Amino acid sequence: MKIAVIGSGSWGCAISAVLANKGNDVCLWSYFQEESDALKTNRENKKNLPGLILPDNITFTSDLEAAVRGRSVIVMVTPSAAVGDTARKMRPYVESGAAIVCASKGFDSETQKTLTQTIEDHIPNALVAALSGPSHAEEVAKQKPTTLVAASRNLTAAKMLQDLFMTDYLRVYTSSDVLGVELGGALKNVIALCAGISDGLGLGDNAKAALMTRGMTEIARLGTALGASLSTFSGLSGMGDLIVTCTSMHSRNRRAGILIGQGKSAKEAMEEVNMVVEGVYAAKEAFKLSKRLGIEMPITEQAYRVLFEGASPKEAVEELMTRDKKHESDNGFVSK
Repeated sequence: MKIAVIGSGSWGCAISAVLANKGNDVCLWSYFQEESDALKTNRENKKNLPGLILPDNITFTSDLEAAVRGRSVIVMVTPSAAVGDTARKMRPYVESGAAIVCASKGFDSETQKTLTQTIEDHIPNALVAALSGPSHAEEVAKQKPTTLVAASRNLTAAKMLQDLFMTDYLRVYTSSDVLGVELGGALKNVIALCAGISDGLGLGDNAKAALMTRGMTEIARLGTALGASLSTFSGLSGMGDLIVTCTSMHSRNRRAGILIGQGKSAKEAMEEVNMVVEGVYAAKEAFKLSKRLGIEMPITEQAYRVLFEGASPKEAVEELMTRDKKHESDNGFVSK
């Protein structure tokens, strides 16, 4: 199968290797010409994913038309902020009926829409799906056991993607809840950032467990209000992705959070991590959504205050711990 992977960061390279190792014809697109040239020369992303030598049946380009034209499957792995613009530029070259798989996690900052919704707006003639789950590129590159969810409203398409990505080390499940799968992947980055801040402050395991548990409550509360299925958030793209992102040092969101907890600003933390920290951007969009919909998301609100309003992490913790008393089951879920 002829496949384009749009985005040559760590996840883009790992996915390209998975697909190429299954015998597919893969073209990996980079935004920067020099990055594409380096990949062509070294067959390795030495900055983001050192040690993974990319198979010979991967070609490289920074020409979007050359990457996309004639490809039956296009995997989007750009930073969330670039998805809309990249999709708009791709539109003239995408064949009608091609499958576009969004493996990026986040929101469209202009509309607060999910990324598949944004892609569908720009490329209405494509079949758009989401791929998400607990999957650090570093471990996929080493072929360690990993599970993902391929989500599409079209069950046939979801099963096709399941077959496309599945290997003896990468197990893929299907789902029809595209919205829930995407929201879990986007919002867990906010909670992982907060878990990192907790670690940076030295608050201990109890605090992090509370953040993860109550954070999932917030994710599900917003997700069900938007129309997602509650059960999705207890699955791989919800709780599974939350666990791995909050606990692993592979997580750039957690690493950035640790630095913020230790006293650095969000800007300083992102510069030190030197990779895109999606949780920072997702916190802003999730906060806007919560206010627009009247959804209570206290952890997300405090994350927003720390990241964008100059609140101190210690002050944010105090605000969370001294809120009005609640019943644990008073979640405000809208089940579907």
